[in-house]
Amino acid sequence: MEQQYLVADAELIDETVVNKSRFICYLAPCDSVNAAKVHLEKVRTLHPSASHHCYAFISSYPHDSQSYGFSDDGEPTGTAGRPMLAALQGSKIGEVSAIVVRYFGGTKLGTGGLQRAYGGSVREALAKLATRVKVPMAQRKILCEYAQVNDILRLVEQFQGKVITQEFQSDVNLLVALPVASLSQAADALKMMSAGQLELLEISD
Repeated sequence: MEQQYLVADAELIDETVVNKSRFICYLAPCDSVNAAKVHLEKVRTLHPSASHHCYAFISSYPHDSQSYGFSDDGEPTGTAGRPMLAALQGSKIGEVSAIVVRYFGGTKLGTGGLQRAYGGSVREALAKLATRVKVPMAQRKILCEYAQVNDILRLVEQFQGKVITQEFQSDVNLLVALPVASLSQAADALKMMSAGQLELLEISD
């Protein structure tokens, strides 16, 4: 994934009521499966007597097919987790976990009613969620001479990157992070600046 995208920047709680059933949506930043599990356990602890704790999460960019999960938590199959996930993906927001706690109000909603209630709960919460722009970064090594360090630091800054570590020995070993979308341009600029002496190295090199 090279392009920047929106991610959740804060936690949020939003409640809706549908035919006397309470649907409480909890949103939180989520960059891993483990973060989603922690969020779920936290909400379960807050609502131990709730009828259901349904969830959906995306731990990477919005449409990464390898980094999402969902659960109906006892609701009829396909009526909770999947419409919640569809709401997350439709928002184009990544790295976000959604948990909807339901307190049953005594009136059955039916399959369609449940899908609308769970999906709608997440969509309403997402509309109020604070987000920030995430720029995918990649780490690279640069091996250089002492006299070249300042020029390299200026180049990294020019491409909105950052220096992670600097090791000064017989030469200098820099570990930098650069926007994925700018890697090729940065590599070309580095070669031009050093008359072909320097290059961006993969971490394993």
